[in-house]
Amino acid sequence: MAGGIYLIQDDDRLVEMMEQPYDSEDQLQDLLVTYPNLIAGDQIDRATARRWLLISREAAPSDEETAVQWSLDHLFLDQNAVPTLVDVRRTPNAELRQKVLGQSIDYAANALFYWPIDSIIALFEANCRDRGRDPEQIFEEFLGADANEDRFWQKVKTNLQAGKVRLVFVADEISAEMRRVVEFLNEQMDPVEVLALEIKQYVSEDGLKTLVPRVIGQTAEAQQKKSSATRERRRWDESSFFAEIQARRGADEAQMAREIYLWAKSQEPEVQIHWGTGDAYGGFAAQLPQKGRKPYQLFTVDIAGRMEISADNYGSQPPFNAEENWLELRSKLSSIGLSLPIEPGERRSPSLALFTLQDESALKQVMETFDWVIEQIQTL
Repeated sequence: MAGGIYLIQDDDRLVEMMEQPYDSEDQLQDLLVTYPNLIAGDQIDRATARRWLLISREAAPSDEETAVQWSLDHLFLDQNAVPTLVDVRRTPNAELRQKVLGQSIDYAANALFYWPIDSIIALFEANCRDRGRDPEQIFEEFLGADANEDRFWQKVKTNLQAGKVRLVFVADEISAEMRRVVEFLNEQMDPVEVLALEIKQYVSEDGLKTLVPRVIGQTAEAQQKKSSATRERRRWDESSFFAEIQARRGADEAQMAREIYLWAKSQEPEVQIHWGTGDAYGGFAAQLPQKGRKPYQLFTVDIAGRMEISADNYGSQPPFNAEENWLELRSKLSSIGLSLPIEPGERRSPSLALFTLQDESALKQVMETFDWVIEQIQTL
């Protein structure tokens, strides 16, 4: 065994704690679920220690548009709604190290597009039920009684779409080679944060146990690049949005977005277009103002190549908060690929990939459907 650490007991007795490997990866994974603070949030952010909300263990995002499935050991969120993807391994060798790094980057890259926010909420609620806890109570304990839960989940979604995630590789020992790779990735991948977490276990002869976490990968260069103080929030507009979506998604999807935008513009002044703000994520929302009520947000279109609606926005206001009208709306939107929940007002954000609208008739059907939606709202 490697050298240990020492505890001074109340009777001034010196107790030697010797380093001891974990019995299995499962043991280390269980510890992270029971004691999330082992992810050393005070070391990750010394100014404001990160706190952790466990979304799921063995989280597996999937999407009907792909046959590929992913699974990671743990998914956490911090108090700023940054998704934190945790992969746990016992002392990875060179071959396993390459596999772990590749898999985790794969998780992050694909989760950004194939992991809708309603799936993350469902994972969180299922995890709470499995642990016999009330999701509302856990959320309140995490962010406080005055926190806006809907706004928090929306921020999670924005961070995912902006690629603002954190990868954490956990092991009982991080090799020098692994450290160099993690430091390199953390310096080069922006806004993704890449860290390694070494959690050593020390045990005494009489059964005392100590766990010592150490965060690796935060070089001065990486911290400077990722400092929020160095970022300027931008307000997107027509020019910047279409240039960015074409660069990210290609000319065909950019054209689909432009057709939808031009349709919304043609509905002015009844429909208003609002542009989002953010350093990496951009999009526009088409809204229908309502006198004396909050505006109807018809849909949003973003640079991830998606049209999205808010089920809660539609289901909480007339005329679609009435059961008969809600069922008709569900049928209409289902025909264009937007699947509303059975009950109005349920929190969900159905989305539609723009590449599915390249057929002219499909795009025309979308526009005709929202013509009908506007007509129904204006008959109030």
